[in-house]
Amino acid sequence: MVFDFGTVDRYREKYQSATFGPVMKISVIVPAFNEEKFIARSLRKIKAATDAFSAPRWDSEIIVCDNNSTDRTAEKARAAGATVVFEPENQISRARNKGASAATGDWLVFIDADSYPSRELFADLAAAIQAGDCLGGGATVRMDRAVGWTKFVTTAWNWISRTQGWAAGSFVYCEAIVFRELGGFSQELYAAEEIEFSQRLKKLARRRGKKVVILRRHPLVTSARKAHLYSLREHFVILLKTLWHRGENLKDRAACTLWYDGRR
Repeated sequence: MVFDFGTVDRYREKYQSATFGPVMKISVIVPAFNEEKFIARSLRKIKAATDAFSAPRWDSEIIVCDNNSTDRTAEKARAAGATVVFEPENQISRARNKGASAATGDWLVFIDADSYPSRELFADLAAAIQAGDCLGGGATVRMDRAVGWTKFVTTAWNWISRTQGWAAGSFVYCEAIVFRELGGFSQELYAAEEIEFSQRLKKLARRRGKKVVILRRHPLVTSARKAHLYSLREHFVILLKTLWHRGENLKDRAACTLWYDGRR
């Protein structure tokens, strides 16, 4: 993915406007592959949550990247008022990067198509941005329709996310200039690209004396559908393979069945 680094000057000009002050815009990017069951509800929740940006008088936009869907995902996204772009190669990182390439905001927020942010979460996001010492981050998560073992996994993940500064893929935010400087999400990976991106973001933040902030007061609600579509054994096998191969298997689309075998 090649980004237009010339946009950096345009963003700086906005911040340096002495007459009108800074004009902030938030771009919410939703990667979507065959998400017609979830996309309308997700976009309604996202649109409602953007009301949090009215207090600081910020603008926002919602971009859906249709990742070569074969259902009515794109149609439903347009009907909900989102801008829709198309990515022909079925890969989560490519879909996120394509959405980012179309974004015009100063900050990018990546939210999965089966996830539902609240106004309170977006208010916390606005506060983190306004603090001025944050380059990006994520949020803790809470699953809807959670089954027993997912409650343990979610608790464990939220602890790891907070202590390591790793963003869950369902909610990643970053200053647009920084995202483009880092080159976006790795297109070598078919899964866990958000962790690899978080690691690079942390390194840059340390060099600049900034922070990666995991928002925790109002967790993102995200679907537990994978716990219903895949058994605990299937999840465990992929985890063991990933540990055994030190993540190299995540560069093989065929090895990432939880994300790409089409169960919906």
